[in-house]
Amino acid sequence: MNMRLRSLWREWASPIVFALLLTQFGATAVGVDGASMMPALRHGEHLLLPTAEGWAHRLGMGGYQRGDIVVFKPPRGAEYEWRSDYRGVPLPWRYRPYLVKRVVGVPGDTIRIRAGQVSVNGQPLPEKETQAYWNTFCADTTSAPANSVAASPSRMNLPSVTVPPHSYFVMGDNRSPGGSLDSRAFGPVDVRDISARAVVSVWPLVRKASAIPPCDGGPQPEERVTFSGHEEWNPRLLLP
Repeated sequence: MNMRLRSLWREWASPIVFALLLTQFGATAVGVDGASMMPALRHGEHLLLPTAEGWAHRLGMGGYQRGDIVVFKPPRGAEYEWRSDYRGVPLPWRYRPYLVKRVVGVPGDTIRIRAGQVSVNGQPLPEKETQAYWNTFCADTTSAPANSVAASPSRMNLPSVTVPPHSYFVMGDNRSPGGSLDSRAFGPVDVRDISARAVVSVWPLVRKASAIPPCDGGPQPEERVTFSGHEEWNPRLLLP
């Protein structure tokens, strides 16, 4: 019996435990689902996350900075973000799916948004590439998310918010109408809900150079992006 248990451990259990330890305390990869991070990230890209760094930040060692792309769960109070299915398959439980957004505010920052322009501590947030991209197509300047922020899922449409300790204000790079559901709607994200930052895009290997988004605010925009131009090398660092 002991020999069978040792054999089972060697052949099945130990590789599974090693894989869990590696993904939880080493590094893991996640896929981008949707268009909320265009133009920086596209639907279907796979990102590498140093999960050990995420654990360190949750334990109070270091922190994220403005410009970091992070993978996190939305606040528990954001009921509209909870899911009971996975890719259309019903599940017997509800869960908060991971989201991918960019840190625009760190603890102590005061965030204000007017006509789509993000200000941090009274200064415009440098977003040259993001603003240029969406100004070319369909920048949102009139909606509530383009002119207000939230302190929590129940405290929305505020003129400004100060990011509390151990929390981060995150936004998608997609600034089109309905382009991203983020801290403008559910408020700052607690560091305990952040898995890690994305440091590298590892897949696909090549992509089309040009991506033109839909501008109708309709559902599933990632399926209606128009790609064109030459093929370019895609793997790249994502550090700010």
